[in-house]
Amino acid sequence: MAKGNNEHKMLFDLRGGRRGQVVKVVYALLAVLMGLSLFLVIGGFNLAELFNGGGNTGNAAQPYEEQAERIEAKLRKSPEDPNLLLSLTRAQVNAGNAQVTVEPSGARAVTVDAAQEYQKANQSWSEYLKATDEPNPAIAQLMAQTLLQLAELSRGYTEVDSNLKGAVEAQKIVAKTRPSVNSLTTLAYYTYFTGDFAAAEKAKAEAKKLTNGKAEEEAIDQQLNPVKKQANSYLDAKEKAEKEAKAANQGGNKAAPESLEPGGNPLGGSSLGGLGG
Repeated sequence: MAKGNNEHKMLFDLRGGRRGQVVKVVYALLAVLMGLSLFLVIGGFNLAELFNGGGNTGNAAQPYEEQAERIEAKLRKSPEDPNLLLSLTRAQVNAGNAQVTVEPSGARAVTVDAAQEYQKANQSWSEYLKATDEPNPAIAQLMAQTLLQLAELSRGYTEVDSNLKGAVEAQKIVAKTRPSVNSLTTLAYYTYFTGDFAAAEKAKAEAKKLTNGKAEEEAIDQQLNPVKKQANSYLDAKEKAEKEAKAANQGGNKAAPESLEPGGNPLGGSSLGGLGG
């Protein structure tokens, strides 16, 4: 597999016009989601912990890739073995994380190879969920974070939504098995952007029940209320783009406005620099 060379980095296209407006809106979504790395003194997780340091991935992913190959060989004999599928998911996420590069500025860039490993992990995770009645909460949390990364690398609203919904479903597993201020506020954070505000508010209310007083409850409101507003802006922009796409398609134009060309990724890799904060 090719490693994280410079030519393999996800590039962020800020060309003007309607595409530029989409970029601005979804880039704002990224800015809010990146706040998870600094989320609440009483909870939250640091996305930067997902990645290895250093600016050159070298062959760091090779052990994980080889591990994945060995597991895949076993799966050909037992394709529905949940333990094997779980191990494969973990190995693929690790292979992806090993191929995330760090720029001299400290900005983190997800390479094409890293993104491909994350996508493989997402597929393995889906197969694992079908094969088990008791999903592993630790890997669920890992996949919630990985799916957020895929949302950041998505090419348009449809992909962003699909990956965010996947992140929500994974985080639900974490919150159900390990209910805490951390897991529930993170669930609320993700859920706002899917448009299910009732579910987000419910998760926030459950988080407040686990706090140690009014001050911590207010801290949750101070963090999540702006997120709710940002989610509203994102959803409004998405609705507008969907209407424009429908009108364009009815007019015989197959290029939907919210579908970005290669290199026009609204959550492009160079925007991931904030994760190093």
